[in-house]
Amino acid sequence: MGQHVSLAVDIGGTFTDVVLRSGDLIVAEKTPTTPDDLLAGFFTGVGAALARVGARPEEVDGPIVHATTVVTNALIERKGARAAMVFTQGFPDILEIRDERRYDMYDPQIEFPRPLVGRDSVLTVDERTYADGTVGREPSAADIDALCAEFAARGIESVGICLMHSYVNPHNEQLLAAGLRDRLPGVFVSTSSEIAPQIREYLRASTTAVNTYSVPITQPYLDRLETRLADEGFASSPLIMLSSGGVVGPATAGRLPVRMIESGPAAGALGAAHAATAMGLDTLLAFDMGGTTAKVCLIQDARPRVTGLFEIDRMYRFREGSGLPVTVPSVDLIEIGAGGGSIAHVNEFGLLNVGPRSAGSRPGPACYGHGGTDATVTDADVVLGAIDAAKFLGGAMPLDVEAAQRAVRRLAERLGTEPMATARGIYRIVCEAMASAVKTHASDRGVDYRGIPMLAFGGAGPVHACEVAELLNSELVIFPPLASVYSAFGSLVTPARLDLVRSGLRRLDDIDWRQVAEVFEDMEDEGRQALREAGCAGGEIEFRYGADVRYVGQHYDLMIELDGRPTVADGAAMLRRCFEAEYVRRYTICQDEVGVEVVNWRLVASGVLSTPPELGRGTGRQDGAAETRRVHIWQDDQEVRVLPRAALGAGDTLEGPVILEEAETTLVIPPGWSASLGAMGCVIATRT
Repeated sequence: MGQHVSLAVDIGGTFTDVVLRSGDLIVAEKTPTTPDDLLAGFFTGVGAALARVGARPEEVDGPIVHATTVVTNALIERKGARAAMVFTQGFPDILEIRDERRYDMYDPQIEFPRPLVGRDSVLTVDERTYADGTVGREPSAADIDALCAEFAARGIESVGICLMHSYVNPHNEQLLAAGLRDRLPGVFVSTSSEIAPQIREYLRASTTAVNTYSVPITQPYLDRLETRLADEGFASSPLIMLSSGGVVGPATAGRLPVRMIESGPAAGALGAAHAATAMGLDTLLAFDMGGTTAKVCLIQDARPRVTGLFEIDRMYRFREGSGLPVTVPSVDLIEIGAGGGSIAHVNEFGLLNVGPRSAGSRPGPACYGHGGTDATVTDADVVLGAIDAAKFLGGAMPLDVEAAQRAVRRLAERLGTEPMATARGIYRIVCEAMASAVKTHASDRGVDYRGIPMLAFGGAGPVHACEVAELLNSELVIFPPLASVYSAFGSLVTPARLDLVRSGLRRLDDIDWRQVAEVFEDMEDEGRQALREAGCAGGEIEFRYGADVRYVGQHYDLMIELDGRPTVADGAAMLRRCFEAEYVRRYTICQDEVGVEVVNWRLVASGVLSTPPELGRGTGRQDGAAETRRVHIWQDDQEVRVLPRAALGAGDTLEGPVILEEAETTLVIPPGWSASLGAMGCVIATRT
């Protein structure tokens, strides 16, 4: 084709999205996810995208970036491996005891998610490393033989090792891991000193357990992906999206699947940051509503926030502490079970509720015609007229209106309400749920969410975004081109990146800065190796330095970015200055008289893979027939104008209510809003 060809593939719970870039040409494909064999949907979408531009696999010479839910699915559905954990003798109950925190002090029946590795699969070994790194006792050969015999008898597929103080000195973990690999070559082995070399025993153990549980699924999956790409003639190897918003090679990702849990949402956040930069916006709410979940991420200074700790499998959606903690870098977002496939039901109080259970891609919403009978958000959108059933996915997947009506009618009968009122209730409840998630997420971070512009994407996001924005007192909603597959697009604008952390608990006055330099050099070497595997040249790799810092006596710490690599000359002054600036920004106060201590050292290694593609080319007005459709979102039987998105040209303004349609999604502009064309080919909805 004479131009570099790149691919991005984002596998979601309902649809698999593909974006292909050939020079300045960008095309998108959307195909149902195939949960029994994710690669089937992967290559169906890739094949369709290649066919649209007349390209062959061997012409794909640019990056092939992949974001996937394979880890998330395994964790949520508890379909991981037969896994076991090894702890130091005397500490077998770390996963059960947790950290003794109660997320609700006054609930006598408080619940926590079950550990991924049960108590019956936890073994211990007689060893000890002390807090200063001194090895008091190594695991003996007899101990290792006994562990291997037990694992073999139980048919264990994956073993996690989390020994006391291994973040200071990993010698005993490495010795034990080498012994297990020699004696049980078919068993996957994960060590906490590689997965999460940090203090806080439960966090380290929980993170290692997540990796242990999922690595037997992800590593073979990525191996099969790499092999099949090569067999079909693709010139490039895949790059895997990480939760932190970077990409690495499949070998690193396969070994560390705990870093892939939020890979799809992270790609969307990177796409939102790209849009914020292009449109000159410092602050933006990235609102991604797909078929299974809705995700919200706050973009500040045209960058997504990154956190060093997040939770999975929460018992209560917004309750911090009610899930399984994972202490790896991740884009800071909130995710709730509110997508197009979220099932509406009658709760224990006889009231209408929506989610978090989803119909997925199979059977999917009732209107998909795959055997689903429960009313979902998409079914309600069809009944209300927000979605044209005949034009779903550009007409490639027409929806069954009667099936949607039957599903909503059955739910209405249980509630004792009219079907149209029930559909309208589903629409409004899911919007309220997403607005509540935004309020919680922003308020917890000290951010006033009111009035922040919203970028809406995902297959269902543009259908509901303006209603959510009204609940947040926001007056601007931005619909980017390729909105339905925008997370996949975000994969094409992300750099190669790896976030690393090392524990280093020391008071500021006691820090040996030469030792700190050695720690950073070790992390730089690891980051450089991983990014070279991803295809970055050595001269293109950059490093950013940070730390987790707190006042002496505090339990919680702040993750801060430093001005550069700290040295003997300026390390102490730089660290205190950066910490107190972030502390004031977060809490508005500064405690000059209190000492400061470092908990962890952090490094971000990044490198450029390709020039980001430009959106918005060829977005001038194109002919498209206007029509009207009966829509019932705001009132019964309201005649609403419907136009192709491409019919909106520069200088045009459309007053709501109006619906703009494109192949993969629908933009709903309510009464009291207007739509015009903005930078980057975005449709800008403004509250009037």
